Amino acid sequence: MTQGLITVSYIASTILFILALGGLSNQETARRGNVYGMLGMGIALVATMAGIVSGNYVELVAALVLGGVVGIVLAQRVQMTQMPELVAILHSLVGAAAVMVGYASFLDPDVQFTGVEETIHNVEVYIGILIGAVTFSGSVIAFGKLSGKIGGSPLLLPARHWLNLGLLLAAIWFGRDFVQSAHEGGGVQPLVIMTIIALVFGVHMVMAIGGADMPVVVSMLNSYSGWAASATGFMLGNDLLIVTGALVGSSGAILSYIMCRAMNRKFLSVIAGGFGTGTSTGGGGGAAEDQGEVVPMEAAEVADMLAGAKEVMIIPGYGMAVAQAQHTVNEITRKLKDKGVNVRFGIHPVAGRMPGHMNVLLAEARVPYDIVFEMDEINEDFPDVDVSVIIGANDIVNPSAQDEPDSPIAGMPVLEVWKGETTVVLKRSMATGYAGVQNPLFFKDNTRMLFGDAKDSLDAVLKALG
Repeated sequence: MTQGLITVSYIASTILFILALGGLSNQETARRGNVYGMLGMGIALVATMAGIVSGNYVELVAALVLGGVVGIVLAQRVQMTQMPELVAILHSLVGAAAVMVGYASFLDPDVQFTGVEETIHNVEVYIGILIGAVTFSGSVIAFGKLSGKIGGSPLLLPARHWLNLGLLLAAIWFGRDFVQSAHEGGGVQPLVIMTIIALVFGVHMVMAIGGADMPVVVSMLNSYSGWAASATGFMLGNDLLIVTGALVGSSGAILSYIMCRAMNRKFLSVIAGGFGTGTSTGGGGGAAEDQGEVVPMEAAEVADMLAGAKEVMIIPGYGMAVAQAQHTVNEITRKLKDKGVNVRFGIHPVAGRMPGHMNVLLAEARVPYDIVFEMDEINEDFPDVDVSVIIGANDIVNPSAQDEPDSPIAGMPVLEVWKGETTVVLKRSMATGYAGVQNPLFFKDNTRMLFGDAKDSLDAVLKALG
């Protein structure tokens, strides 16, 4: 394959990747965006294998087959509820790849640079390994938190900010040492030390972030993986990898910024430590028995209430994902609409454990896109809502965010469901949410509790609706 054909193929792949990002920005075009992305990646792989790779085809094909098999198995086995942890672990693979490519590029005897070119290449290697190692270890910890293998509460070490600063300064110091040593034929030792520092930094950074901030962490790690890929592109002199990594890195950074704005949070404060880092003296942090009495309901009562309503708002949370209740929710929605009830869905920016988690689940259940609204679009409508149904959500409907300045989630925008006529909350128990904050909503006079597994409870409601 000629260089010109390779360039044209890379340009086509870049255009398809941009179209993919555009498609993924909207639910109705997301499937098309995925197709564009797959086509772009296919063209890029073929062009690279046919035009740039000059040997070791057996190893290359074996790696492609192995990776393809793993991907197919994951696609078949992983449930939609497990998507957040799958995304996190895939980010870790990008980081690990950047680290390995960095070491291979530095140790390759066939890669020869002199003068300024050598310095630039060594800086590219160092930065690529640094970002890759942070991405790898941080993503592994995020996977552990999202899958429940590691607790969601933040680990706040004494003087943790000084620790982060010390790790950063150490990475810069060893970077200088690496460039100087590499020029003299060494450099492996400072590179290994920096890699260990970066791995420690990634672990500490994500461990210090609270559960309610995990969707921001996922998008942040997505950004890191993109920059790691871009740095790898500089190391290998591959223009497409540079552009693709920059697209992923910049889009992930923009998404993180948008989510932080939606949560009324500063990005640096998320990195420094997430929600749930303090203790509220009011209702937001007190024990359940200090808040008052809850009023439980049966599924048949909830069904009667929904059937007699004119306006119903459904607020899905991670509990709906765990119970895999999205299909039952869609069936209930259809029955209510047949009865003339106006049903809408309210989606908080950080509902679930990754950006767009609830939208993905509702789309899988074929909930119509035109009745799914973001928080900013429907928050003012709650005074006109007859029944709000909270399915496994907690922190995103917590009035402490507005009422208690000392609450750990103070300032976080929430769905103001308590302003409606009646709120029905589906929960297994009175346990706190992922941020570890008690919710006064459960004890309000117009709130009713439907305890039990969300899928079982909603199946009972669906049956009672007839």
